[in-house]
Amino acid sequence: MNLSSARGILQLSSRARQHIKIQSLSRTNWQSIAMASSLSPVSKYDPKNMEFRYLGPTGLKVSIFSLGGWMSYGKHVTGNPVKECLQAAWDHGINYFDTAESYFKGESEIAMGQALKELDWPREEYVISTKIFFGTGRKEPNTRGLSKKHIVEGLKQSLKRLQLDYVDVVFAHRMDPNVPMKEIVESFTQVIRHLNLAYYWGTSEWTAAQIQEATTIAEKYNLIAPVVEQPQYNMFARERFENEYAPLYSSFSYGTTIWSPLNYGILTGKYNDGIPEDSRFAKEGEFFKDTITRLRSPEGQEKIEKVKKLTNIAEKLGTTMSALALAWCAKNKNVTTVILGATKVEQLVENCKALEVIPKLTDAIMNEIEEVLQNKPEVKQQIWTQR
Repeated sequence: MNLSSARGILQLSSRARQHIKIQSLSRTNWQSIAMASSLSPVSKYDPKNMEFRYLGPTGLKVSIFSLGGWMSYGKHVTGNPVKECLQAAWDHGINYFDTAESYFKGESEIAMGQALKELDWPREEYVISTKIFFGTGRKEPNTRGLSKKHIVEGLKQSLKRLQLDYVDVVFAHRMDPNVPMKEIVESFTQVIRHLNLAYYWGTSEWTAAQIQEATTIAEKYNLIAPVVEQPQYNMFARERFENEYAPLYSSFSYGTTIWSPLNYGILTGKYNDGIPEDSRFAKEGEFFKDTITRLRSPEGQEKIEKVKKLTNIAEKLGTTMSALALAWCAKNKNVTTVILGATKVEQLVENCKALEVIPKLTDAIMNEIEEVLQNKPEVKQQIWTQR
């Protein structure tokens, strides 16, 4: 064999090896792509016609209606009905769910956590929050409050009950006057920045001044500031939300996840003629003792008369009193999400009809509602330094 022939054979052999290598790499790449595709979660969420808002100054989007576990899941509603309610909310475009360590001494977290596990939704498709402060009824001195110990360990216990690795938002359920504000802000920074137990933190029923203090400390010491408040807000409870918190919206774009949008059910009209046996006031009479007393007072009866007049407006719009009250809350752009409470799927379905009512709340209708309520706060023009 001459030298030229030998070189030709070697070149052919090299090209053949290269071709085999390319084919092998191609097969490997296609196998990798196929494997990655099979591991990608299949979306189970359909937003339908739901509206979404950013949670305060963050990039997190939440549905304007959400579902909470207060006074329902873990005690009055357990097992499959909890899962059915969560699924019904999901089917209507709701992606945000709320609970707390104190709701039925942790049983709400357990019930909702088990439901979420069985529903097996992709974790990136839903948002969940819990709250730390009141504890679960234990007597040990460090199992409640906002010490660094309870914030960290309390949240870890909440996650165990929820069967989750993290929550999207953790709230300080109340302000703790016995703990320095710097320790509180440092502790929530720790669970977010170092322990990866949450993405954001917020406040619940804090004063505007306390939220301002927490934010100032966060900026001074390179810590993480709260981004959202969970206050009561409804047609009969407006002063703090619309007046005191006004600077928070303008200065910090502070978010809100409001609770009791139906004023403990009074705005549904169910208490117009007394207390039904299957109502929340009947089931939790001791807890709502003071509320029931006020409802029977002249001031409470004045509320009932207002509800009756508002019901006429709802009927004119072709909807229910409940849907009108919920839509009225969501109409306020400073409301990030309205937390619904539902013990039955049918109740949740009815409440979700509020989404269709929001566009019907024209300026004329809103003025008509104000004429009935007669309680619009005079907003003081307090503006703090912009961030």
